[in-house]
This record gives sequence, C-alpha cells and structure tokens, in this order.
Amino acid sequence: MAIYALRVMSDLGGVARTRTLAARGVSEYAQRQLVAAGTVERVGRGWLALPDADAALKSAARAGVVLTCVTAARRNGLWVLAEDRPHVGAGARSQIRTTIEHVHWATPVVPRHPDSLVDRIENVLALVSRCQPYEAALAVWESALRKGLISRERMRRLALPPAARRLCAEASDWSDSGLETLVPPRLRWLGLPIRQQVWIAGHRVDFLIGDRLVLQVDGGTHVGPQREEDIRHDAELLLLGYHVIRVGYGQVIGRWHEVQDAIMSAVAQGLHRRR
Repeated sequence: MAIYALRVMSDLGGVARTRTLAARGVSEYAQRQLVAAGTVERVGRGWLALPDADAALKSAARAGVVLTCVTAARRNGLWVLAEDRPHVGAGARSQIRTTIEHVHWATPVVPRHPDSLVDRIENVLALVSRCQPYEAALAVWESALRKGLISRERMRRLALPPAARRLCAEASDWSDSGLETLVPPRLRWLGLPIRQQVWIAGHRVDFLIGDRLVLQVDGGTHVGPQREEDIRHDAELLLLGYHVIRVGYGQVIGRWHEVQDAIMSAVAQGLHRRR
C-alpha cells in the first residue's frame, strides 16, 4: 500500500488532499501510517505532501490558497517583467497568516477545483490584467498566446474585467519575447506602420518600421554563434538598402529613451522610407 500511495502522491504533484487520496484508494488509516512513518507530512488541514515536494505548493496548501497572477505565470514559463513577492488567490477558507504574499481576493472567472494549488491560465490572465501595469500585463498575455496556452476566442467568452477585455483585444501573438511586446505601444505615437516578424533576406526581423527601418531587439541568447549570425544578417540587410538599429535588454527595460532617440533620428533622416 505504501508504494501505491507514494505513486498516487507523485501523480498528484507531490501535494494532495486527503479526500482525493481516499478517493484514489489510499485509506485514512494508510494515510495516518504514512505520516507516522515520516514518509509524508501534513502541510495543512486536509493536505499531505511528500518531503521533497515543491515548497511553493506546500505553502499554498498550508494557507489554503492557489498560486496565481505573475507567480503562476512564471511557473507556466510566461514572460514576467517583475515579481516582487508571491501572488496567491484566496477564498473564504484561506488562512493567510503573513503579509509576505500579495493576496488576490477577487472571484475567479473560472471556478477553482478544490485540488488546485496553481490557478488556471484564464484566472491568471484576468488577475494579471488588474494587478500589473499595462505593458507588463500585455507581455504576459502575449506570451500566453504565443505558447498556445490560451486562445483569444476562449478568453472572449468569459466574463472578464474591463482591463482584461482591453488586453484580449490588443494582445498579439507575434512577439517572440516580452521585450518585443513592449515596443509597439511605445512607438505607436509615431503614426508609422510597424510590422513584426517580417521575413527579409531569409530571416525574420523583429520590427520593420515604415519600408526600410529595421529594429532588432536582442535578449540574453544573442551571444556566440547567434551573435555572429546576427552580424551577418545585419550586413545583408544594409546591402539590400535597409537601415538596422539593434538594441538590448537593458536599453528596452531601463534606458528606453536611447532606443526612442535612435528611432526618431532615423525617421527624421527618412531612413524608414524606400529610396
């Protein structure tokens, strides 16, 4: 029975409700025996966990909350600009004893199953829209669309708050990273066509502004062979009559004025126009 119980616990992610374990054939007596032997531990009212289970999940079970908003977004591999502290979703039975967490009390757009310790993506995106600044929230939404975790049509059918409805309408699935998400809203005031992921000379460019101005946004992977390929492609673009501006993470996140000044200067010189 112990081996079977441990397998069930593992299948459930290492942290499970006692009721769920009983429904899977692990009796209350067997559960008490496992706790007494130190094979599993009680982490909250009605919850058991394997000793090496995810600490964040154990903490959520202990407090009766779910991981949500940017915390759940990061766990899903989405692009998160900043996470100052754990974000959790709480209900009437939650037992929040500290002020470490950022607690979301809002009613979820999709009901949460009692076994859940990580929120559904629909609830995550809805809370992100209300919690985060527009650009940061847009980056999370576009990352979710890009990864195929959710579809725009599916989100539209839900009773979303106004901020989420706006993001649902404006989010694009063209951005390869959160860095790229930040660019179009910041350049919209120029009134120029800005196209993403355009194929030129056998490779995609991040942005084509007007007809001839290319903006490339480099993340942390643009080193070594990738960097050499970038240099080769930049040279080919120049020979084809394009002007290339290449910027990095630090400029987009912390020194946007440098990026904007370079683009404004290029536009002032007409480098975005076909000649």
